[in-house]
Amino acid sequence: MTTKAQRPSISIREEEGCREVLDIVRNRWVALTPEEWVRQQVVQRLHHTLGYPLELMQVEGAITLNGMTRRCDIVVYDREVRPWMIVECKKESVALTQKVIDQACRYNLVLQVPYLLLTNGRQELCCRVDLEEKRLIPLEKVPEFYKKS
Repeated sequence: MTTKAQRPSISIREEEGCREVLDIVRNRWVALTPEEWVRQQVVQRLHHTLGYPLELMQVEGAITLNGMTRRCDIVVYDREVRPWMIVECKKESVALTQKVIDQACRYNLVLQVPYLLLTNGRQELCCRVDLEEKRLIPLEKVPEFYKKS
């Protein structure tokens, strides 16, 4: 009889009246906001289900866009440490609208990744980015981590 592998649980604690979640990428406790809950679920799924290495993920990494500092929820890098995917997380109550797509596309003006993933924990949109044609190609599922031979 085979058993299904159990997904690791997300660690949560109460510290000085504030709920915190352990971010396994940044290896520190952060405030458990609704958006952070979605972000940590995505990190777990990318790592444990799709094989994305933690050391090739960056959470809330800063980029400069039009002279202003912005933060990407998650950036995944390839084995050559080039940006490979931008993940934009929203809390469950925020719909994945054109405004959210536009936000991820603006970030991609800087990072030039081949994949975008947008999620609110209930809905998800994953696209391949055709940089030459400047268009998004919707995918049916999030790709497994790309492995170069």
